[in-house]
Amino acid sequence: MRRWKEFTSWKTAVFAALAAVLAFGTPASAQVLSTTTVEAVPSSVEVGEPVELTATVTCTEDPSGGLGVTFFDGGDILDTVPVGTDGVATYTATFTTEGTHTITAAYNGNTECGASNDETTVVVTDPPAPPAPPKPEFCLLICGSLIHFSVGDIYNNVIVR
Repeated sequence: MRRWKEFTSWKTAVFAALAAVLAFGTPASAQVLSTTTVEAVPSSVEVGEPVELTATVTCTEDPSGGLGVTFFDGGDILDTVPVGTDGVATYTATFTTEGTHTITAAYNGNTECGASNDETTVVVTDPPAPPAPPKPEFCLLICGSLIHFSVGDIYNNVIVR
């Protein structure tokens, strides 16, 4: 029974020490809250046109460093870009499919600022179809020019004597 108490005490001490390290030794306890806003300019484009995504991180501390901001299109990662000391991260995206794309900017946090995120949408449409070629028409020399033809007497009256 004594061995069991020693094992239990040792086990409790290890878990208590681990909890203390996790609670006081990680940067998360020193982090302050941050907020992120994301904007897409323009918010409506045709397939293949560029859209500038701008994430702005607000934190009472310096939000730069860390892993930056990860931009998502739905569940697909577009890219992860660094955050400047001004709190801004930008990425230029082009979309290959039409529809409404939900864009998420996820600030990953750093040792001073906690993580945060925001969403916006980009509406992508197919480019308009090119106009149909004009129907072929009968045209002498230059169509629409100043050359005009006139036809004289269409009744070829022949007088026989």
